Amino acid sequence: MTDQAVDTSGPARTAGTEEPSGAAPPQFFGRERELKALRADIERAGLDTLAGRKTPRARVLLIAGRPGSGRSALAAELARRLVGTGDYPDGVLRAGLTDPGGERVPTERTARDILDLLDVPAPPGADQDELSEMVREALAVRRVLLLLDDAVDAEQVDPLLPDSPHCLVVATATGPLTGIPDVRPCTIGGLDVGSAVRLLGSLIGQVRITVDPLTAETLSEECGGQPAALVLIGGWLAARPGASVADVAKRLHTLPETGDQQPAGARPLSRAFRLIHDSLPQAAARILRLLALAPAGLADAHTASALAGCSVPAAQSTLDDFVKLGLLRTNGAAQPQYEVPGCLAPLLRALLEDRDRPAEIQLARARMLERTVRRLQSCRAITEPEGSAARRKLAGLPRSLRFPSAEEAAAWLRVRQPALLASARIAVEDGELDTLARRLVAALVRALAAHRGTEAAAPELYGLHGLVLDVAERRELPRERAAALLNLADLDARTGRTEEALARYRAALDAGREAKDLYATGRAMESVGGAYAELGDFHRASDWYGRALAQRLTQGERADEARLYGRLGAVHTYAGRYGEALRNWRAAASGYRRLGDLPAQARALSEAARVQEYAGRPQDSLHTCREAVELARRAEDVRLQAALQLRLADTLDRLGDPAAAGLHRGAADRLLSEEGSAYEIRSAATEN
Repeated sequence: MTDQAVDTSGPARTAGTEEPSGAAPPQFFGRERELKALRADIERAGLDTLAGRKTPRARVLLIAGRPGSGRSALAAELARRLVGTGDYPDGVLRAGLTDPGGERVPTERTARDILDLLDVPAPPGADQDELSEMVREALAVRRVLLLLDDAVDAEQVDPLLPDSPHCLVVATATGPLTGIPDVRPCTIGGLDVGSAVRLLGSLIGQVRITVDPLTAETLSEECGGQPAALVLIGGWLAARPGASVADVAKRLHTLPETGDQQPAGARPLSRAFRLIHDSLPQAAARILRLLALAPAGLADAHTASALAGCSVPAAQSTLDDFVKLGLLRTNGAAQPQYEVPGCLAPLLRALLEDRDRPAEIQLARARMLERTVRRLQSCRAITEPEGSAARRKLAGLPRSLRFPSAEEAAAWLRVRQPALLASARIAVEDGELDTLARRLVAALVRALAAHRGTEAAAPELYGLHGLVLDVAERRELPRERAAALLNLADLDARTGRTEEALARYRAALDAGREAKDLYATGRAMESVGGAYAELGDFHRASDWYGRALAQRLTQGERADEARLYGRLGAVHTYAGRYGEALRNWRAAASGYRRLGDLPAQARALSEAARVQEYAGRPQDSLHTCREAVELARRAEDVRLQAALQLRLADTLDRLGDPAAAGLHRGAADRLLSEEGSAYEIRSAATEN
């Protein structure tokens, strides 16, 4: 892992986002006394040491200060210096514990973020306790510095603390973390005057400071020494080369009060932000306010374009201007993503509610979600073959919504994933745009599955299907509820939580019956049978498979019938009911024969041969297996033919004919020989 630089303008980046490769850390000003105190606190003997006990957990350092004070920047600078000493060779892990909207991030999500950074796969559907334990186990064998930014309380931090004294935890918060022992907060306020002036000079040039140093000091005091306020004022001055430091100091001093009952420490940042906002053109100011709706505080040009109803190039230009003003941060990538600093997010929300009508805000949200849905549909469609219906539909979209290649679509999906997941959560929790929310979740599920695969994207898909279930239950939509339950149960089954899967499959069956959805009920009954088979209850498994088969027989679905006959044959085989098993495997083979599926017919006959052997009928097994080999040869399925040749060889060995068994093993070897061409393999199959 590598250290992640954090700007001095306020809270650190959202969990999971990274600096561009090779990005230099931003300049850091002042705080030497605080850095020295924090490093001394690492060496300080803890309560366990003083009591003669071995230190069981990592030391926790707390940096406390209000948003905009530079607490995250201080934590990042401390991490950078400590990693440079080599004490933490496994690097820095960072997670944000508060959403831009001010809501606390669930510990489950934070734990997943940390496991992702460690490249440790987390099972989908795992609860907070299981994931927290996985984090502690992963960190127990590493020497890392864990940076937990913007903690709300000790309950967010405590479950993630490594059980190793070789790790270090640096947390930032507004106040103390009561409940975590042996933690002394390092409380910070504004920068000293000299450091504040140097920060301002780095933004606007030292010449403008030199010509009026006293006014620069006055301006820094007007900003309360807060790095975030100084960055905003520096951005305003940098955009106006003709303005002097005295001009902005006067404007800031004469800015009228808003009447809000703000704490004294919060006023400098609020005043600086209002000065910047009120100096913007009307269209740009509206875009800035609407960025309060950006999910997870993350936006791109399309997000801003949809929110404001302007063109993508105009939105892109405006966002770049905001970066220069210190209102946004950007990752500087080929497909740039912009982030609202956490200290500015509540100011944006308050201004949006004050200046814009609720109907306009709702319309902007709807436009943003609709644009996101179309981008996700385009992202998935680019993975489809040329000439497919999806690609033809894609060609009809505006050029700005299309991706030039599947690689660029995958890169966009990877970069935007935190924002997309947050968008889905917000849309579902809001409840006022449920139809659009369902479309968004469905499009995101398909895009993730297309680019990452169902297995790799399973944790994200689990959460998304859970959101669909929330909407379906709230809107009383039994068909959608059945689909969501089936998808969740499938993910439970893949990760070994069979009991949970079984409960969800039964609930899906009830929902499917309520919706009179034959597909959902049939699939649910078959899946209930599969869950019982996994649990070893073959009697119930065969009962549920039989119910599913009866429904399929009434509908004339031959492929499903053949598959269910095979499943019945399998569970009867496991239960030792060989007569029933043989009848079902024969029925499956007949079904595949009517469908013209030779490989599936050969596999069904090979299973029938296995059952005959188990039942003590080796000659019948030999005959059936030869029939299966011939079908595999006709299907030109080389691997299946070789596998059946080996089964024939095993059967002949048990019948006391080792010479014939050797011939069949030789034939299998020839079929799978790497040196033989496809023609030679087919020739060998014909000779046999």
